[in-house]
Amino acid sequence: MQDKKDEIISEEDLLIQQEFDALINDYLNTNHRKKVEIITKAFNFANAAHKGFKRRSGEPYIMHPLAVARIVVKEIGLGSTSICSALLHDVVEDTDYTVEDIENLFGPKIAQIVDGLTKISGGVFGDRASDQAENFRKLILTMSEDVRVIIIKIADRLHNMRTLGSMPPAKQYKIAGETQYIYAPLAHRLGLFRIKTELENLSFKYEHPEVYRELEEKLANDAENRKRFYEEFSKPIDEKFHDMGYKFKLKARIKTVYSIWRKMSTRNIPFEEVYDILALRVIFEPKAGSREQEQCWQLYSALTAIYKPHPERIRDWVSTPKANGYEALHVTVMGPSGRWVEVQIRSKRMDDIAERGVAAHWKYKTGETEESGLDKWLHEIKEILKNPEPNAIDFMETFKLNLFASEIFVFTPKGDIKTIALGATALDFAFLLHSDLGFHCIGAKVNHKLVPLSYKLSSGDQVEILTSKKQRPQPEWENYVSTAHAKSKIREWLKKENKSIAKKGKERIKEILENLNLEINNTNIVRLLNHYNIIDPQDLYLQTGKEVLNLNDIPKLFKPKNKNILTRYLKILGGQNEPDYKTEIDLKNQGQLMLVPAERVDRKKTFILTDDKRGYELASCCHPIPGDDVLGYVNDSEIVMIHKMQCPVAAKLKASQGGRIISAKWDMHKLLSFEEIIEVKGIDKKGIFVQILKVISESYNVNISKINIGTNDGIFLGRFHIFVHDTQDIENLKRDILKLPEIKSVSRIET
Repeated sequence: MQDKKDEIISEEDLLIQQEFDALINDYLNTNHRKKVEIITKAFNFANAAHKGFKRRSGEPYIMHPLAVARIVVKEIGLGSTSICSALLHDVVEDTDYTVEDIENLFGPKIAQIVDGLTKISGGVFGDRASDQAENFRKLILTMSEDVRVIIIKIADRLHNMRTLGSMPPAKQYKIAGETQYIYAPLAHRLGLFRIKTELENLSFKYEHPEVYRELEEKLANDAENRKRFYEEFSKPIDEKFHDMGYKFKLKARIKTVYSIWRKMSTRNIPFEEVYDILALRVIFEPKAGSREQEQCWQLYSALTAIYKPHPERIRDWVSTPKANGYEALHVTVMGPSGRWVEVQIRSKRMDDIAERGVAAHWKYKTGETEESGLDKWLHEIKEILKNPEPNAIDFMETFKLNLFASEIFVFTPKGDIKTIALGATALDFAFLLHSDLGFHCIGAKVNHKLVPLSYKLSSGDQVEILTSKKQRPQPEWENYVSTAHAKSKIREWLKKENKSIAKKGKERIKEILENLNLEINNTNIVRLLNHYNIIDPQDLYLQTGKEVLNLNDIPKLFKPKNKNILTRYLKILGGQNEPDYKTEIDLKNQGQLMLVPAERVDRKKTFILTDDKRGYELASCCHPIPGDDVLGYVNDSEIVMIHKMQCPVAAKLKASQGGRIISAKWDMHKLLSFEEIIEVKGIDKKGIFVQILKVISESYNVNISKINIGTNDGIFLGRFHIFVHDTQDIENLKRDILKLPEIKSVSRIET
């Protein structure tokens, strides 16, 4: 028996050693200074600390830090400090070692990064998952000190996503949702495009497994056709660039399953109508004697001599790079068989930055004096963190505003070019230039024409900000801006202003209560809150200070009244707001109050959705029906709210309330009906409307509640509000309506 145990142990040790050897090999293949000794020391320390611990998959725990370290060096390109931090990232959280121990053995820098990673761990893969929004705030605070903390955390999340299959469904939904909501946007903003794409794709795989498999099959079935088309399309380009004397690589870039699904969903089109699945990437080594930017345009000229470009689909991120450091020239050209194909032209340096993001950006930053987009962004984070939102969810929302924002370029009156988020307004631009300009902004001139604060800017606009010393920010300004920087500045100002107004309001209430010989205590404030239907005492003071409440009610409110015992107990009970109990009045027992424990939902089990609708409600924000991919959210009353996987509200809940997310499964028997909308497009022809109605009402006996139809230049467009039992009914209807020769598309309108 002991021999068998020793054999297992030696096999595990062999597996661990092989993975460590692979890590060292990855490191030796980089250009970093070779510090194998400290990496080996960190590995031996972590291996001993985690000895005997297993992951949920059954493998030794040390395999996870090793995998994270390999991602850090091989896929991101960081050096020995980051590798050691990755190897040690779970030691302080999961063992008895402290940050001081790490500092004594490995120095202050590694200890600082490990400390940062420990603070934001939150036990995502254990039962200690804390409020993830608060976790996010800690993560951003730590990132502002050393950006390597967040890069290693993203690598940690990538490995966890790659091994998510061993987790129960509820945890998969929570972790996938959090990844989609927080980590993918962060990876994007740090320029880690390949990792961002993989995180999105893996999240989608676990949230919509059946759709993922279906699209993966369609991609596989079309692979041979794509290969033939790629060879035909790339051959003349390859020959032309060789003739020009360039050293280069051509790469086919295939759209991910997630990107395909997102395009299908947003445009309501089938897989067959997603024409940009294939793109071509050109990565060239610049010649000596001319700038990379000029050579990109030379290759562009050669390409467009072979294939005609689409005039509105040229993206020049060579002249003005994206804020996350991305540089490339994108052009869409008409290829063989009338297919549009996107071609991305990059130098070797540009490609390295595009693949490895912030790490590669700093690698190439030699002697630059001008602040890069990434440097500016990190500076902006520190600005936002000076006055963070008190509510962690609001903070996360504010921060996320500029994570995924596309950029436009606008000019100052003097001709200086400024980068700002797509959708930014004149007021956003004022705050971008200076906070004081924002606070006193009364309007702007765009291209010499007067516009309001809420005017949305376009690329190429020249913007002059108009100010007045008397102007002050107003609460509605939050609706006039879209950038995180402007929102945080406005909220910061309003918060200070409101604090002063609330202080005066509190003094006024105190004065009135003292005149009635009453104290400003919790009991009296609760009575005032109930009377004015206000939840928060601060809001009560603020509204009092703004003179929007009728304070003449207060003396009447505190006049002595005779109350029966039942009313008093109800009031007291209502104030307790106890989530785990419900109140029942037993009328047979002379109205005696009873506390009946609410039936708790088992978070570990899959919740079954039956026809009797017991214990759950369908969310009104996304209207799920049987057949949709769904999840459950357990509210304070232990009712399971059912959301579609792709619902934006569910995305927030997964990221902020992960412990309440549970898996859910339909078990319906076509007893209930749900209202859905299908959109039908086709060629307008006499009788087409009647034919569609015939399919809907006769073939499937489906009831119609509302119809909107119209024609425009021979095109028919109809929206039919129908009652169905499940998604299968919709698919059958779509299939049969498409059999009508004039109909070109039928799609479900997601509400």
